[in-house]
Amino acid sequence: MRRTACIFLAALALAGCSTTRLVPEGEYRLASNKIEVSGDGKVSPADLSPYLRQQSNSYLAFGWNPFLNIYNWSNGSGAGINGFWEKIGTPPVIFNPQLVGSTVENMTTRLEYLGYYDAKVVPEVSTVRRLAKVRYLVETGERRKIDEVVYDIPEGDFARDFYADTLAVSVKPGDYLSEQALEAETTRGAAHFRDLGYYGFNKNNYFFEADTLSGRTVLHYRVRGYTRNESAATDSPISRYRINKVNIWYPADLKFRESLLRKLNRIQPGDLYSESIVNTTYYRLSALNVFNSVNIEMTPSDSALVDCDIRLGESNMMGFKLNAEVSSNSSGLLGASPQLSFYHKNLFNGGERLNLEFTGNWQFMPGTDVASTELGVSASLSFPRALGYPLEKAKGRNIPRTEFSASYNYQNRPEYRRSIAGFTYGYTGQIGNQIFYQLYPLQVDFVKLYNISADFTQTLQENPYLWDSFQDQIDAGIGMMLYHTTDASIVPKSSYGFSRLSVDVSGNVLSFFNRFMPVSEVSGHRLLMGLPYNQYVRAELELGKVLRFGANEGHAVAMRLDMGIGHAYGNSTALPFEKQFYAGGSSSMRGWQVRTLGPGFSAIDNSFVIPSQTGDVKLEANLEYRFDLFWKLEGALFADVGNVWRMNEINHDFLQSIAGDWGVGLRVNLDFILLRIDAGFKVHDPSRPSGQRWLRPAEWVGRDGYAIHFGVGYPF
Repeated sequence: MRRTACIFLAALALAGCSTTRLVPEGEYRLASNKIEVSGDGKVSPADLSPYLRQQSNSYLAFGWNPFLNIYNWSNGSGAGINGFWEKIGTPPVIFNPQLVGSTVENMTTRLEYLGYYDAKVVPEVSTVRRLAKVRYLVETGERRKIDEVVYDIPEGDFARDFYADTLAVSVKPGDYLSEQALEAETTRGAAHFRDLGYYGFNKNNYFFEADTLSGRTVLHYRVRGYTRNESAATDSPISRYRINKVNIWYPADLKFRESLLRKLNRIQPGDLYSESIVNTTYYRLSALNVFNSVNIEMTPSDSALVDCDIRLGESNMMGFKLNAEVSSNSSGLLGASPQLSFYHKNLFNGGERLNLEFTGNWQFMPGTDVASTELGVSASLSFPRALGYPLEKAKGRNIPRTEFSASYNYQNRPEYRRSIAGFTYGYTGQIGNQIFYQLYPLQVDFVKLYNISADFTQTLQENPYLWDSFQDQIDAGIGMMLYHTTDASIVPKSSYGFSRLSVDVSGNVLSFFNRFMPVSEVSGHRLLMGLPYNQYVRAELELGKVLRFGANEGHAVAMRLDMGIGHAYGNSTALPFEKQFYAGGSSSMRGWQVRTLGPGFSAIDNSFVIPSQTGDVKLEANLEYRFDLFWKLEGALFADVGNVWRMNEINHDFLQSIAGDWGVGLRVNLDFILLRIDAGFKVHDPSRPSGQRWLRPAEWVGRDGYAIHFGVGYPF
């Protein structure tokens, strides 16, 4: 067996040793581009690399790209198995000498833009064994500093407003002269003056001229009543405009309270034109998520007035969404989690959003009576305003939404039946374009446990931790979630990062009334309406990064770190079961089925017919390599490490209790939905006896050695 494996690996290495086998005769594969910069140290090779006209083949590590080798397994015909290798592999980049000259021109232009007017770029090309390496030697030279700025501004109102803004001018004596600096100033200045009422004013109204003949650099800063695309004959006074008429147009069959649109609109007749206010209105109307398009058209009606037409396009007001996840493992346990939701975006004709959601979770083992059922229903209604705060007073782009929600969850397990009724009140919204928040001043859950089996009753009596987790209880507190992303689009097309922080605090307000509450003679807990109330704090932080690279950004490395901790105190000795952390599942430790890992070194608790392992602390890290295959198919290789722990069980053996798995995945990306199947294989299982925790490859496909997950969307 060992000999066979060695022969196979040797053959694989020999088959993929050449990365130039399919390069046409007389041509070369572009192996590398190297940029060396000398000068004042303000320009780095990374600053110039985007201006390379031809990128070399990328490498994953140590100058090696396995997908380049895989491509060279083909004979270049594109047929049969050869076409398959070409689809999943990376083709060699054929060196094009003409693009070297284009790169030199691009870099020189860029350096001039940065103010290096005497820069030199010299290319050197070396070839060996059908590989081409290009080195670009860059000498930036010296930049000129501005000695004096001379203003030439048309007289009138504009001159008064301009000279009032001179402290904010971004090009000053002592600064380096560059097109970059001048362009930044025109962009800043034009936006500023459009906010002051100068409709139609733009950066092409600026004219700059640098005079260096005297040995000094004098910058002539001119503003004109015509643009660079026009002639001086069209010169006219630069005037401020006021809003004349404001019309709001939307489809006649769309029932919507126009009074709300008027409150959201900040463009008012008689006000000076302001581009910032126009943009604010656009974002506020778009945030309603009722219209599929928002267009604001400004039309000058005479020399000092501009008409505003706001045109809104109708979108589908109602719809359904369906999600589902299916999982299985080597022990034969199957799980299915469907989710059906209905939404209405304009329930009362004022942007009120209704969401109805039905969820289910079934776990069962075919051929046995092992089964678990969980059913849930929830309803939420949100309004585009903060209750108690008039909408007219909200000046920013983003309008918070007030949300009320109610839910009911029913669990039928072999050990017990359980119901949870909940109510929340809070606010959702965003800050800028990248930060989203949820704030809930009131979260209340009523938990009822009944039909407890005799065996589970005994387990609860013997384990105070479980008893406090599962007992009938009231959970009343506050919660918040902050989410930040560098790309807020539904399906990001480029590299992005995200972070999510959630915090729940329960029972602190109720604790002020302890002296008025009766005390349970059995547990010693304070009781509200005959039930103990929970008191705890819980926090979870999730950090993630997705790096895209390769041709058409068809490759990606996704990373995630998930950390959580909870602490019960006061009237509680354990976190409620719903607030405890778990590991395993399609978006967690994929070598384990959901809730089957941990806590710590713990084996599966046989008190639960269907496992439900939880803890107070969670630490998990995930790494996934994603790559395009062919058609709509994507592949994935992943590794997960992590576990959950009980607070009092964390000790010096902590590192040994970290579980690990690896796996492969296949995804079908239909653009509007992504379907995936992941197979995770256990590598390190802390629940096994010491010395047996590292699984051999033969055990990966053995009993309890793997788990298969079906899901919708990426795991993170």
